[in-house]
Amino acid sequence: MGSKWKKVKMALVSNLCVYVPKADADDSPPHSDGFSDAALLSPAPAAWSMSGSATRPASPSLRLSKSFNRSSKTCTICLASMKRGEGQAIFTAECSHSFHFQCIASNVKHGNQICPVCRAKWKEVPLQGSTGSGPPLGRTRINPVNWSQDNPVMTLLRPIPPRPNSPRHAAAPVFPVPEPTVFNDDEPLDLKFSNRTSSDSCSLKRVSVKTYTEVPAVPRFSAAADFTVLIHLKAPVSNSGPTVSQANRIPRAPVDLVTVLDISGSMAGTKLALLKRAMGFVIQNLGPADRLAVIAFSSTARRLFSLRKMSDMGKQHALQAVNSLVANGGTNIAEGLRKGGKVMEDRREKNPVSSVILLSDGQDTYTVTSGPNPGGGQNRSNYQLLLPQSIHGGEGGSGIKIPVHAFGFGSDHDASSMHSISEISGGTFSFIETESVIQDAFAQCIGGLLSVVVKGAQVILESVNPNVLLGSLKAGSYKNYLMADGKSGCIDVGDLYADEERDFLVSVNIPTELTSSNKTSLLKVRCHYTDPLTKETVNLESEVVGINRPENLGPEVGVSIEVDRQKNRLQAAEAMVQARTAAEEGDLAQAMGTLEKCRRILAETVSAKSGDRLCAALDAELKEMQERMASRHMYEASGRAYILSGLSSHSWQRATARGDSTDGSSLVQSYQTPSMVEMLTRSQASLLGSPSAQRPIRPVWSFASQPKPR
Repeated sequence: MGSKWKKVKMALVSNLCVYVPKADADDSPPHSDGFSDAALLSPAPAAWSMSGSATRPASPSLRLSKSFNRSSKTCTICLASMKRGEGQAIFTAECSHSFHFQCIASNVKHGNQICPVCRAKWKEVPLQGSTGSGPPLGRTRINPVNWSQDNPVMTLLRPIPPRPNSPRHAAAPVFPVPEPTVFNDDEPLDLKFSNRTSSDSCSLKRVSVKTYTEVPAVPRFSAAADFTVLIHLKAPVSNSGPTVSQANRIPRAPVDLVTVLDISGSMAGTKLALLKRAMGFVIQNLGPADRLAVIAFSSTARRLFSLRKMSDMGKQHALQAVNSLVANGGTNIAEGLRKGGKVMEDRREKNPVSSVILLSDGQDTYTVTSGPNPGGGQNRSNYQLLLPQSIHGGEGGSGIKIPVHAFGFGSDHDASSMHSISEISGGTFSFIETESVIQDAFAQCIGGLLSVVVKGAQVILESVNPNVLLGSLKAGSYKNYLMADGKSGCIDVGDLYADEERDFLVSVNIPTELTSSNKTSLLKVRCHYTDPLTKETVNLESEVVGINRPENLGPEVGVSIEVDRQKNRLQAAEAMVQARTAAEEGDLAQAMGTLEKCRRILAETVSAKSGDRLCAALDAELKEMQERMASRHMYEASGRAYILSGLSSHSWQRATARGDSTDGSSLVQSYQTPSMVEMLTRSQASLLGSPSAQRPIRPVWSFASQPKPR
C-alpha cells in the first residue's frame, strides 16, 4: 500500500483527481502537509466494481482526471477567490468547471444537477452529509446520485474545519421554513446612513429649472391661441462616480430592492443560468446599506430570504439562495407581485428609495383573462389584479406606490401585461429579446436606482397675467392637473436619478398687448422636492416666463430647437400609440403607414434639418418598428414588445432595454445617465472575462436571429 499512497500524494500535488482504494488500518498513511485542504476525490468511474467491504477498480491502472488546472480561479457562484490554502473545499465537475464545495452543494441540495457555467448535466453531484456522530460541517463528501453517503471511497482525506468569522460557513438557512405570514423581519437600517444632515449634502447642487418659448417674440398687436412653453428640469450631478475622490464623494441614498423572478419551467436551461449571473451582478453591486429581498415564482411564489442588508454575509447568503433556484411549474405573476408588495408593506423600517424589479418570460396563467380591449388585447382592469394596492397606490392613491420595473424576456412573454404593470406603478418596461443582455438590462436599471438624488419632485405652474390661461399640459405618463379656471397646474415628477432630465410642454394663450410694454409676462414656475439623504424639503422658484412684444418681427426670429425637439418626441410617441392600436386590430398596413407618415413629418421639422440627434434616433426607431410589423408573426414575436418598451421610455423619459441592446441605440443613449453608463461598463467588463457569456455583436436596428450564447 505504500506505493499506492505515494501515487495518491503525487497526484494531489499535481492537482489531479484520483480514485483512492480503501486502505486497511495498518496501511494508513501518516499525516502529511502535502495534502491540500481543497483537494476532493472524484467519484469512481462506471467501470469500477462495488463488492465486499473494499472497492477495487476493474482495471489495475488508476484512472486520472486532470481538471483543476483548466478551471477558473474564481467561484462563478459566489464570485470569490478559489486560491489554495484558504481552508475551503473546491469541487471540480466532470465538465472541468470548479466551484467552492459549499456553494455548489447548496445548488445541488435543491435539485439542480446542471453546471451553472456551461449547463452540462452532471452524472456525479456533490452532496454534503453528516459524518456519523460528528458535526455536519466537520467533513464533506461528494457522492454519485445512487451511492451511499457512508461509502468510504467518497470521504475526504481529512476534515475541513470552518474558518472563524467566515461568512461562507455561517449557519443560516437559505429557505426559512415555514414562511412567515407577516414579513416584518426586515434587517434594521444602518443608522450612519439614515441620520444625515444638510451638511452632508451641502456641495450637492440643486435641481436646475429652465424655460423656453417656442419663438422668442410675438408681435404686440397679435394674439396666439396655442403658444408652447417648455419646462426643462435637470437633476443634480452625481458626486459619487469612479472619477470622484473619496474625500469629495457624497453618500447616496440607500435602496430597498425586491426582485420578483420567474422560475417557471420555460426558464430552464440557459435562461435561468443567465438570470442567476445577472442577479449575482446586482447583488455584488449593492452597498452595505442597501437591502435586498428575492421572490421566486412559478405556479406559486416564495420569498427566498428576508429583506436584509447587503453586507459581505448578506451577499453570500443572497448568492447561495439565487443559485439554488430550479425552473419548473407554471407562471403566477400575480402571486409573485403580491408577495413582493407584502415585503414592502410589512417592513418595519424603510430606506429612502424603494423599488421592485420583475422579470418574466411567460404569461400569467392564473389571474389575467382575455377581453375585448383594442389597445392591448386584454382588459386593463385585469392588470390591476396583478398589482397589490401596496404597489399601485389604489384608486385614491392611498398606497405606498412602489415602482415596478418590468422586464419582458423572450418572444413568449405578455408584453401588454408587463407594460401595464410598470405603467400603473410608475416604473418602466424593458424588452429583453436576446438572452445574453439580461445582465446589461439589470445593470442599467440599478445604475439609476443607486443614484436617486431627488424624491417626490413636483412642478407647479401659475399664470401671472390675468389674460393668460393654461390650455394643456403634455407630461407623458406623469400625473398632472389643470385647475378649472385655467390659472394654475401641477405635474408630479417623482424621483430623479443623478443627471437625469425631464421636459414638459405647456400651452398658453398670448393676448394682444394693449400697452406700450415690450414684454408680456406669462407664467411662474416653481419646483419642490425632498432630498433623500437629509429628508430636507427643497423649494425652487424660477424667473417669470415672458415673451418679447415688438411692433414688428425681424427676419432673425426663429423657432426654438429645444421646443421643436420635444414636440417631435411627443408626436413620435403618439404615432406609436396609433400604430399599436391598428396592429392589435389586425391592420398592420395601417400601422406601418402611420409610422411612415410620422417619419415624413419629422424629417421636415426645424430640429431634424439642423441635424438634431434625438430626431435622427426617433426616425431610426420608427423605421425599426415598421420592420417588426412586416408580418403578423413578427409583430407577435417582437414588434408589440418593442413598441411598448419605446412608449415606456418616451412617456417616462427614462432609459429602457430595447430588443437586443442597451447601448447600441442613440435613442437609448439620449435617456441614459452617467450612473447607468458606469454600471453598464462594469457589467460588460465582467462579461468579457467569462467565455460562457460572450454576446453576439449585432448592427444597430437589426433584429436578425442570432445563435444562443454557449
